[in-house]
Amino acid sequence: MDAPPLVVKVCGLRTEAAIDTAVAAGADAVGFVIAAGSPRHLDGDTARRLVEHTAGRATTVLVTKGISPEKAAEAAHAAGVDVLQVHGFDRREVGRASALFARVWRATSLDADDLGSWGEELLLIDSPRPGSGERWDLGALRERRPEGPWLLAGGLDPSNVAQAVAEAAPDGVDVSSGVESAPGVKDHALIERFVAEARSASTVR
Repeated sequence: MDAPPLVVKVCGLRTEAAIDTAVAAGADAVGFVIAAGSPRHLDGDTARRLVEHTAGRATTVLVTKGISPEKAAEAAHAAGVDVLQVHGFDRREVGRASALFARVWRATSLDADDLGSWGEELLLIDSPRPGSGERWDLGALRERRPEGPWLLAGGLDPSNVAQAVAEAAPDGVDVSSGVESAPGVKDHALIERFVAEARSASTVR
């Protein structure tokens, strides 16, 4: 049986042009960040405008950190996204978020002891410092495999995503800083290259 298509998510988008580039390149999902202190942070009005601009052409994901499950769900509803992605929640907080929003993705690190399913739709395995672009040892995934569908993130860029897919065999990949010319500034050519490289790897999974 053929493997399902690789899910490609481009995160931390802040402009309509970056969304258009990601969608035209073939990204399945686009992410918008609400996290104070992040160079990719958006206010609620901007997030909603960008979601409306996406207009169903890709799955829209609101990435939240540092706020309660209730505030995260409220922000996701206000922005009109398809998916709420949460960072740093424990099992009970994930449950609270899932009760308030239909589709929840949970981000964690391979260093954490929580790779089993907590009821989220999808698990995202990030570097120990999410959004930092730090790389980590993919070989560790041979010893500890997440349960259920999962995306690989952390330190991915156009030069290494194909190898990462081959080594780790994730259900999808997520990139943010790896397609930027400066923190929070997306490079459209890098977005195109990343999606193309990920797609080339997915055809031989």
